[in-house]
Amino acid sequence: MAIALGLAVVLAIILDAVADGGPALAVLLYCLGIAAVRLPLRHSAPIGVLAIGGLLVEGAIHGRLGRDLSLILSACLVFLVAYSVKERRAARAAEAREAVLAERARIAREIHDILAHSLSAQLVHLEGAKLLLRADKTDEALDRVVHARDLAKSGLEEARRAVSALREDPPALPQALRTLAEDFQATTGRPCTLHISGAEHRLPPEAELALLRTAQEALTNVRRHAPGSPATVRLLYEPGSCDLRITNPASAEPGTPGGGYGLVGMRERAELLGGTLSAGETTDGFQVRLWVPA
Repeated sequence: MAIALGLAVVLAIILDAVADGGPALAVLLYCLGIAAVRLPLRHSAPIGVLAIGGLLVEGAIHGRLGRDLSLILSACLVFLVAYSVKERRAARAAEAREAVLAERARIAREIHDILAHSLSAQLVHLEGAKLLLRADKTDEALDRVVHARDLAKSGLEEARRAVSALREDPPALPQALRTLAEDFQATTGRPCTLHISGAEHRLPPEAELALLRTAQEALTNVRRHAPGSPATVRLLYEPGSCDLRITNPASAEPGTPGGGYGLVGMRERAELLGGTLSAGETTDGFQVRLWVPA
């Protein structure tokens, strides 16, 4: 293509020198535009130099350098406009690719947050059940299997919710938190109080997702590590930020041991947004707090 366009430029200059007509100049400008749009700069630039040099030589030979100088300016303008169009197209394509990669990363993180924690906990329970069966402790082994089944059921429900959220527009954060509180109460039989203060408004999708996943993980930990305890969820909308706190009193019943990897993932998600996540004991129980700029 570069050779063909170069030859077309030379022929257009020769035809203009012989016939001094407009069609030859139109062909010249068209070839420069095509070269700038279709070819890389290392190939299109020599064609532009060839056109400018040919026009200068033609003007010097025929004594019409003034006319050809204006034509050279027009040729440079056409080349620059066509090249800028090409660069804008490349920039939009790059932005589209980055958006696709970011969406893939978001989906991967979402699936990991949902499944990795529940699957690792299931493996721990099943491994413990295997050891208990070898020791003829069938009742304790059955209890481990039941816990693993409950974790599998919970993970499957979370995966279905995630797929549904990817297919549809997710609900607003307050509504999603109300649903979580209702699920907690229906599952545990204990109250889950939700307090929302400040002017409610939609946050960026990444911020709403981080707040929702943190609330899910915190309420899951309450069910596992503090069985029988109620929970309180507080969401505060502030100018330029949002503050989420999940608290629960200490439980007299023994909970399921765990390593807290889910909160580690939530902390990483918060840091990606420029926020902070803290989790620890309080004077009367346990609190998980997430602050994100929004």
